[in-house]
Amino acid sequence: MTAPVIHLDVESAIGHLMRFLAIEGVTGQEANIANAVIEELKKVGVPESAIRFDDVHTRIPLPTETGNLIVDLPGTRPGARVLFSTHLDTVPLCAGARPERRGDRIVSDGTTALGGDNRTGCAMLVTLVETLLKHDLPHPPITLLFTVREESGLHGAREMDPKVLGGPVMCFNVDGKLASELLIGAVGQENWEVEIIGRASHAGVAPEKGISATLVGAIGLAEASKSGWFGKVVKPDGAGTSNVGIFGGRPGQPAGDATNVVTDYAFVRGEARAPEAAFAARITEGYRQAFATAQGMVKDADGAVAEVKFSHTAAYPPFRLDEASPVVAVAARAVKSLGLDPVFLFSNGGLDANWLDKHGIPTVTIGAGQYDVHTINEYVDLTEFATGCRLAVTLATIA
Repeated sequence: MTAPVIHLDVESAIGHLMRFLAIEGVTGQEANIANAVIEELKKVGVPESAIRFDDVHTRIPLPTETGNLIVDLPGTRPGARVLFSTHLDTVPLCAGARPERRGDRIVSDGTTALGGDNRTGCAMLVTLVETLLKHDLPHPPITLLFTVREESGLHGAREMDPKVLGGPVMCFNVDGKLASELLIGAVGQENWEVEIIGRASHAGVAPEKGISATLVGAIGLAEASKSGWFGKVVKPDGAGTSNVGIFGGRPGQPAGDATNVVTDYAFVRGEARAPEAAFAARITEGYRQAFATAQGMVKDADGAVAEVKFSHTAAYPPFRLDEASPVVAVAARAVKSLGLDPVFLFSNGGLDANWLDKHGIPTVTIGAGQYDVHTINEYVDLTEFATGCRLAVTLATIA
């Protein structure tokens, strides 16, 4: 397939990216980066009347400065509406980032992460609009969606009312590394937590009168590991992963505060991921059973046991698109038109695409040059970023 002629102003695209990378906007604090995106959109010709926010921040159960940013572009040719999405926020490690351009890369100064995840997406969508308007390229109606709180639970996409998007039939989400890599599915996740309420006693004078919450927690985790539910999980009925992220006490406190007191309280929190929601729930059930076993193994002199309160909730649903589906076919055709071979991938991490697909919008996630994200070694490959911008323009004009 012959590559289309795309008149991309690469330096302008990089300019948008450099500006966005220098603006702090960690998860939940997206107002400043949203305003910067709006300013750039207006500069490239988007009227203020086409720009709006939804009210998702009023439903997110965490403090959030603003709603999702939404931009509506009328079509210049007939066709169903197409959605392009990305997220505004970065992880907290990006706070105070100072981007530096070094050859064909943008890097941080080494003290913070860079924020290419997902400032590349913000810059790419602004560049998409700039290119369409500047060169009067034909395209169907397009909606741009810039979500909030992606990094802290996919909340902007999760709590969004999909009716605000105008009925798009497909979506291309920017949140990856290579333009040729098409993420067409992702695992689902369950979060679980357990409160263990034991009984304090003097650990030297009367340890037998105590019930150690710490010991219950430790045995529970050991039981989960022994039963094959920790880390990489492979069972006859499915596969997935799990992790224990927090083992502590009451909020902001350790589990126990003195060596001479039998610990009376412990709190453990973890996650389970799998390509099927049922198996993520199965992993979680393995942890519940492990803590129940541990509960019966730790007793005081009278045979009393700790109180164990186990709870869990679905964090996001899994999804998997058929390679023959329209959105995947369009994405593959666009990649091939750039002289690249499309690679279909399944992600072991959650994406806004999980919830967009759940909302009825089939979504393929594409890349824009993000490397080593969420680390101080993060960088943006500018050649790959430019390729991602060309892919976005191609998608908009052939969808």
